[in-house]
Amino acid sequence: MTPSSLSHLRVLWAVVTVVCAGLAPATHAASDRVIPRLDPSIDDGANLIPNVQDPQAVDAQAVCPGYLASNVVTTSSGLTASLALAGKACNVYGTDIDRLNLTVEYQSSDRLHVEIIPTHVDASNASHYILPDHLVKKPGADEPSTPDASDLTFNWTNVPSFAFSVTRRSSGDILFSTEGKQLVYENQFIEFSSSLPENYNLYGLGEVIHGLRLGNNLTRTIFAADVGDPIDRNIYGSHPFYLETRYYTVDETTGNLTLETGDVTANSTAGYVSKSHGVYVRNAHGQEVLLRPESVTWRALGGSLDLYFYAGPTQPDVTKSYLKSAAGLPVMQQYFALGYHQSRWGYANWSQLQGVVDNFEKFGIPLETIWTDIDYMNQYRDFENDQHTFPYDTGRTFLQGLHDRGQHYVPIVDSAVYIPNPHNESDRYDPFTRGNESGAFMTNPDGSLYIGAVWPGFTVFPDWLSAGAGGWWANELQTWHGNVSFDGIWIDMSEVSSFCVGSCGSEDYTQNPVHPPFGLPGEPGNVIYDYPEGFAATNASEAATASALASKQSAAAATPTAPPPAPLVRTSPEIGQRDVNYPPYVINNVNGDLATHAVSPNATHADGTQEYDVHNLFGHQILNATYHGLLNVFPGKRPFIIGRSTFVGSGMFAGHWGGDNYSQWRYMFFSIPQALSFALFGIPMFGVDTCGFQGNSDEELCNRWMQLSAFFPFYRNHNDLSALSQEPYAWASVIDATKTAMNIRFQLLPYFYTLMWQAHSTGSTVMRALAWEFPNDPSLAAADRQFLLGSSILITPVLTQGATSVEGVFPGVAHGELWYDWYTQQVVHAEAGKNTTIDAPLGHIPVFVRGGSVLPIQEPAMTTRDARKNPWGLIVALDSNESADGLLYLDDGESVLPESTLVVEFNASARTSSLLARRAVTEGMETAYNDTNPLANITIMGLKLSKPPKQVTLSFVSDVVNVGGFGSVPGTGAGARAPNATGGKSRMVVVVLFCLNDLSTFPACTCPYPRRSREEE
Repeated sequence: MTPSSLSHLRVLWAVVTVVCAGLAPATHAASDRVIPRLDPSIDDGANLIPNVQDPQAVDAQAVCPGYLASNVVTTSSGLTASLALAGKACNVYGTDIDRLNLTVEYQSSDRLHVEIIPTHVDASNASHYILPDHLVKKPGADEPSTPDASDLTFNWTNVPSFAFSVTRRSSGDILFSTEGKQLVYENQFIEFSSSLPENYNLYGLGEVIHGLRLGNNLTRTIFAADVGDPIDRNIYGSHPFYLETRYYTVDETTGNLTLETGDVTANSTAGYVSKSHGVYVRNAHGQEVLLRPESVTWRALGGSLDLYFYAGPTQPDVTKSYLKSAAGLPVMQQYFALGYHQSRWGYANWSQLQGVVDNFEKFGIPLETIWTDIDYMNQYRDFENDQHTFPYDTGRTFLQGLHDRGQHYVPIVDSAVYIPNPHNESDRYDPFTRGNESGAFMTNPDGSLYIGAVWPGFTVFPDWLSAGAGGWWANELQTWHGNVSFDGIWIDMSEVSSFCVGSCGSEDYTQNPVHPPFGLPGEPGNVIYDYPEGFAATNASEAATASALASKQSAAAATPTAPPPAPLVRTSPEIGQRDVNYPPYVINNVNGDLATHAVSPNATHADGTQEYDVHNLFGHQILNATYHGLLNVFPGKRPFIIGRSTFVGSGMFAGHWGGDNYSQWRYMFFSIPQALSFALFGIPMFGVDTCGFQGNSDEELCNRWMQLSAFFPFYRNHNDLSALSQEPYAWASVIDATKTAMNIRFQLLPYFYTLMWQAHSTGSTVMRALAWEFPNDPSLAAADRQFLLGSSILITPVLTQGATSVEGVFPGVAHGELWYDWYTQQVVHAEAGKNTTIDAPLGHIPVFVRGGSVLPIQEPAMTTRDARKNPWGLIVALDSNESADGLLYLDDGESVLPESTLVVEFNASARTSSLLARRAVTEGMETAYNDTNPLANITIMGLKLSKPPKQVTLSFVSDVVNVGGFGSVPGTGAGARAPNATGGKSRMVVVVLFCLNDLSTFPACTCPYPRRSREEE
């Protein structure tokens, strides 16, 4: 951070000598603006004991009676029944609901719905909050379905109390069973449990920093929290969905399947088959999911039991069905979103941004989008620029230049809205005034504004359940865009976060603006001295200095006599009442008290709903509102949004970044399972803060991370205020490593874009776990140090400090799969079931192409706009049958409803000496997108040629182009080498020129690019 930006920060957060209620003096040197700092204790909630950590906690299973079913009625699509308490109410964590309604519905051949809700929900007991489908989609029957048409069967029993099971008809395998457990259903507590096989493979239940496979000794809390990426704790998003995969041996005589419950993850050569299924719990309340060795137990703080079972039997089947029925298909991204994004907290003015943009050009590193954090804001207030550092007139010049070069700008927008000081006319803030007049903000139970605190000081919070919030938000975006021509929006703090417990500003907002109740990074006492693990091994003197300074800073901050901890609090139920601030059951929330660092549960919405019931939806709703607001700003254009807090369905509106991670090697590793989990949740546009957000990065970590993130859909570098700069040009080796990885990424942009279109149109995944593509190999069940892009690109990154090689598997080689090294284009010789040591010196990321793939590529450029103007190429990687296929999707790259599209199917066969390019007509789109760039060369890997072909032919029939005349020598092996057109390697580059825009024009399309000879290739 530059001295000028530090001085600006100190102007914003200067000291005040007057202490008001709940405020303490700031500790900075005085300046021309006096701003008080909130006392840190203002964010201290009650010291609650989480139930799962409380040895005195009552086990609801031991004291609650369960229910008995009666009035069972078989329907054409399932059954209905009444459930009544089977004994005396236990009222253990709330008030038991004595009568419930059960509905079982076979919604499709692969989906079963089981719902249990209170029999009576009306004005007299409206506290039984049932999640409305206008907030979160409620899956309905696809078509009239019957039990006989489904691969799932529902069974129930009343012995000893009501329980049910869901079985896979085709295998007889019990997928979910509550037998032996009681159903507990109270006004603030729901518990149900299912048995699971030993060593189960469970995935999902986000958001959490954890390995891909969740394991069997983990409590997953689902409660949106503003917290800097702790491992194994609840963080920003809420996704109550899991995928389970089971492995079976097959009887060769009968074909019968036997479930393997032992540890089979070390065996990749035995014969197995797998079947996967999914479970979605449609509940937005705070929850816990207890994963234990032989069971999964669900505990929710309210709502209903609304279960959806997905039969699969493969991960793609489950994911597609879940997205199409519940979460919604992912939003289609603009093409530019796949470019490289640069950000940081600490870009102090337009001039600094221009310097960053210029440096990328100077060092020849592609830059698509420049981002700004809250630095640009007028005293950290949404929708207003600081006119001293980010004035509108200077910004217009900067942004015009950016757009002229095909680049973009995305600013952050926070979720809280500053409330101006009514005693200070100069503190006028029109966005608040307009929102307040629209009734757009949450209130206290008494109807007064709920006033918390975030970056600008005391703030109010949009009420997305009100009639006025959405229109007001859209208007603010459009008004602001008139001054700042942004290209997308970055939504932050949307859990929703507040830096104090309760409506702390109700009495004190006349002191606005105020400083947060903690020091900002770089302020005295909060200087960043953290470095990655292993930093001392390569930077001993710097590490020693940093350690000494960190110790000195800690000692200075230590108090002589620390105050005693607040007494532990156990909550208890009050029969017939709800205590939303301190519910009787205490989930293991990372921040403790539900009101700590969040809007309090008793904040009230316009329709009377309390925040307790919809807390986990705020992030989802602000993304929805921003999406529709940007449709007004950019009519007909796809909104580009990246958000922090998400829920089921958020992928229909936005992408997601992994939040406030750390500049540590372990967080680079965790980015992979986090991305794969969000693929299951229907949010493929995912990435993390490359090189780490919190702490200082170093050259080696940033070198490796810039290369890894180049293969994530969302590729952005972002770091903390006052941390060392970590733009890729900060270190010479990182420049080279970044350019190497970006060169591959840019070549693969058409493949990336096609994958995003497939995800948007079918629900397929972009980043894929190895186990999803190779489902019958149990050794891959926990594999999360490698991943696939689509089905064709395998990434095997270095994830440990100091390494110059990496261990990786090449899945499927036991069954004839071929993998080609991206760089040498040669077949990799790997042994089935064993790791292969792969050379990976610093600056090299191993990338492999799967045999059987045809990859459309384009020559790289400095921006995606310019890359789209470059010649095409094809990489054909033949499989063991000497064939390959692929797909290309094109449109204008930005329209919500493109007027024209182009889908090209590629099929190659060395045995028939043919490569076919066939234009496919997509449903409802007869007009082909007009792409006039020539297909300039085709690289074919895996050919076995005794000599170069004498000629390569082009022929045309209807909408098909055939490249022929090449072919393998009969009888040669997959790895055989023979002299050919490229000088002895088992590949060939064919130079051809024809256009993809309309294959029916072949061969008359104009090609402005010079034809090159094969020798020049």
